[in-house]
Amino acid sequence: MHSYHGCGSAPHTISIDEEVRSYILERECDFRVCTSCGGPVLLPTTIKPPKATDTEIYIDDRTIYVSIYQVRFLDRIKADMLPHFCMY
Repeated sequence: MHSYHGCGSAPHTISIDEEVRSYILERECDFRVCTSCGGPVLLPTTIKPPKATDTEIYIDDRTIYVSIYQVRFLDRIKADMLPHFCMY
């Protein structure tokens, strides 16, 4: 569980699923939760760089940056936020 204090708002807790935590720790980069047409998505910062307005959540030596637009509504970072690509 990670606490977030927004601009003038009450403390807010964001949990991270163990599957997501393991996924992030296995990779050599940080991640960012940002907005997509299908809802929040978790992308490597090599694809979607962090912004100065992002909230930072630390997992060991990795960081999850959460968009200012997503952090207000986000209670949990879960595996369905990871993009999956299918080959047809």
